[in-house]
Amino acid sequence: MDTGPVLPAPATASAPELVLRPWRDTDAEALLAAYRDPVLRRHTRVPVTNPAEARRWLAGTRADWHAGRRFSFAVVEPHPGEATLVANVVLKNVAPGTPGAEVGYWTAAPARGRGIAAHALETLSRWAFCRFGLSRLDLLHQVDNPASCRVAEKTGYRLAEVVPARPPFPRDGHRHVRWAPPPA
Repeated sequence: MDTGPVLPAPATASAPELVLRPWRDTDAEALLAAYRDPVLRRHTRVPVTNPAEARRWLAGTRADWHAGRRFSFAVVEPHPGEATLVANVVLKNVAPGTPGAEVGYWTAAPARGRGIAAHALETLSRWAFCRFGLSRLDLLHQVDNPASCRVAEKTGYRLAEVVPARPPFPRDGHRHVRWAPPPA
């Protein structure tokens, strides 16, 4: 069951066409395949190692949509007759009356290095500013993840500070910030 919008990300000179859509129960197998990647597991907090964990993860995304606090999108490359899961992007910590929220993402191993994370994050960021009237988005990652720094910088998230390690993250982190565009 879809619970949210579908966001198109047309192809650019440096990135393929993408579709950002709510996660579906039928994504469980693709989610498990993505989480077999040790790099992805190192940089995420919630393990997805078996079908039961995949079902819980997917049920959690639906519950978060309904609660209006966290909006996770499966990022897929459309192909005739099918679509390939390539990433996840999420808007989190959305609360009425607050000026900011946080974004996060991961890219499936076979899709890395193709501009997918930046393309999907740009689409999510524009949607978040427009849909929720936010003035600021934060992006956090551990310092041992230079690829996330590159994605942040490509999409207009500027390094704001180094954040000390705190559970569940064992290393210091970077906080990047992107400000809403001025009204047109």
